[in-house]
Amino acid sequence: MPIKAILSSRLPWPLKGCWENAVVPEWCRGYNVALNHGDSVERHFMDTIHGGYWIPNQELAWKLVETAPKRVLELENEIGCFFDRVDDGSLHGKAFAGQTFDRTIHKGDLTGIEIINRLAEQVWSRPIDRLEDHRAIEIIQSEDGSRISGILMLNIRTGKPLLVQAKAVMLGTGGGPTMYRYHTPSGEKSCDGLAMALRAGLNLRDMEMVQFHPTGLLAGEGTRLTGTVLEEGLRGAGGHLLNGKGERFMHAYDERGERATRDVVSRSIYREMRKGNTTKSGGVHISMAHLGPDNVRKKFKGMVSRCKDVGADLAGGLVEVVPTAHYMMGGVEVNVNCETAMPGLYCAGEDAGGVHGGNRLGGNGVANSTVYGGIAGDVMADWVAREGQFVEPDRNRIAQTLAFIDTPFRQNPGDLTELRYRLLDKMWDDAGIIRNEEGLMRAYDDVLAIREELMGLGIPDQGKAYNQTWHDWLNLHSQISVSLSIIKSAQLRKNSRGAHFRDDYPEKGDLDTSTYVRVRQDGDAITVTEIPVEFTRVRPGQTLIPEENDNKIGVAS
Repeated sequence: MPIKAILSSRLPWPLKGCWENAVVPEWCRGYNVALNHGDSVERHFMDTIHGGYWIPNQELAWKLVETAPKRVLELENEIGCFFDRVDDGSLHGKAFAGQTFDRTIHKGDLTGIEIINRLAEQVWSRPIDRLEDHRAIEIIQSEDGSRISGILMLNIRTGKPLLVQAKAVMLGTGGGPTMYRYHTPSGEKSCDGLAMALRAGLNLRDMEMVQFHPTGLLAGEGTRLTGTVLEEGLRGAGGHLLNGKGERFMHAYDERGERATRDVVSRSIYREMRKGNTTKSGGVHISMAHLGPDNVRKKFKGMVSRCKDVGADLAGGLVEVVPTAHYMMGGVEVNVNCETAMPGLYCAGEDAGGVHGGNRLGGNGVANSTVYGGIAGDVMADWVAREGQFVEPDRNRIAQTLAFIDTPFRQNPGDLTELRYRLLDKMWDDAGIIRNEEGLMRAYDDVLAIREELMGLGIPDQGKAYNQTWHDWLNLHSQISVSLSIIKSAQLRKNSRGAHFRDDYPEKGDLDTSTYVRVRQDGDAITVTEIPVEFTRVRPGQTLIPEENDNKIGVAS
């Protein structure tokens, strides 16, 4: 039974066009915004472009930094968020790596939780129909293919499909690189949005750019706390990274030491791991005790508590950490209005590509989600008023999708867990932090083989209501599709930029002829193309910051 979702233009910006509340990941520890004296949107923009290794869509990056101040004021004054302040009443900005100004505002080290809670209160206080425990499984176009018709969903509670017809849809499922051995997102984050976009024939970009956070908690086997983030601010505040010999090693790799960008720190840790200079669990240590245990407990209450949960003392001892897959810079190609190539379909947050380019600055993620979530809501409301209509869906596509999701019930049951762990290990070993042609070729062949095995692997028929094994099967299929696009993009990019590093092509290449990689899927075939970056606001070697104020700007490595 289809239902129809109607877009209201009278909801506040975070809520427009949503039947579920906007999602800001819990791991967000700060929000980059140019508000304080000495900073500027131009400086924030240049940091974003340098940090993205000249690959970002500059119009998207500019809209991000230009709109962030307005969005923070809305979060505080209209939504009810509280951020930490200094004695003069201005917002406190802490140091995050790769930035030339301490602009990362926060609520202690639990900024994401603060924003989530306040947005959730706004949703719950309004008469909004919410489809809880529903999973989106396919983007459904109109019968003639000219526009969006709706989203095919699964009711997790009953296992029954539901067609949600809509005049406009925003794709905002988040990324979630959970196809790697160590990862920060929760298990249900399996890149469904990107997989659906690929199947719908939309272009994706920058898929080779998977960000690894340098300090994921290494809590041992059998706990999902392994891989969860110990935040950027620990290193920004002066935390030290120590190898298995108890030695600081970061200055051997980068003059900025522990405050280098995430990609540099992750590669440095990974190199120490490959040398065997590791702790007992195979990672490295982070040390904060030299900053004063009481000071650490006060400033990083959430992180201290998280470590305590696994028996580690962040304030006074050593904590084992490992690089952990954290964020997808890649996503659907959009313009500054969050419009995709499919009329009526919008995309924002981690599902959208182009804002960050080769690497995301810590603190730019939550800014991206709220800035572009708000823009999408405003633009969608205006578009629906002008052009919105309910249209007949492509019923052949619906039938094909329903047949596909029933695949595991038609096969003999197999070991789904073993197949998933093979994918985790393959992506970590051959398509992870450091790559080369041999490993990428091996990864592509092996992931194709895993996909073939999955399509022949069944699950026990125990009904469809709350059938977690069924959803695990669907999760793995999405992870495989996105993994193949990561691998193909990484094969095409024969240089090292940002989060993508190839030891057979270690140079970053000519910045003036920078390209991004476009990904498209036709059936099961994936094609990749290099597209020249348009330097619409600034070219390599230039800056938007007036010369007299440019003394802090560094050059991207």
